[in-house]
Amino acid sequence: MTNKFTLTSPEFKNGDTVDSSYQSDRDNQSPALIWKNAPAETKSFAIQCHDPDAPTGGAGWWHWMAINLPKDLTELKRNAGAENGENLPAGSRQLRNDIGTLGYSGFYPPEGTPAHRYIFTIYALDTDKIELPTDVTTSYTGFVVNSHAIAQASITVYYGR
Repeated sequence: MTNKFTLTSPEFKNGDTVDSSYQSDRDNQSPALIWKNAPAETKSFAIQCHDPDAPTGGAGWWHWMAINLPKDLTELKRNAGAENGENLPAGSRQLRNDIGTLGYSGFYPPEGTPAHRYIFTIYALDTDKIELPTDVTTSYTGFVVNSHAIAQASITVYYGR
């Protein structure tokens, strides 16, 4: 029996409702994340955070996308998604979030709406490095990441204002 590829966080459990400290105008730091049991053939990882409930006409909201994480990496510490990239391993790359900045952008659903889902997903990839233009969109990057994914694991949390 093979072990399942999993993603967890020491800060919350899958399905938890998180507090306002995760709001973008507060700490605005990506949470600590840990993954286990990636396939042996993994050559690199990508990580993302997406809010599919954002009122954008169907696209949702990209809070974070990082690619080219090394294959021997099994965790990211809190604030790995800092805008300057200094908390990620060398060679990693962050894409612009839907605010327009590089790195992680915290939660900020419209007031009075039901709690939104924030889905963190780690992708095990079949390539050492994804090469993309500087001005590439996060949505296109997600398409390329999915084309190289050999496994993925997610954790979902909820937050509303």
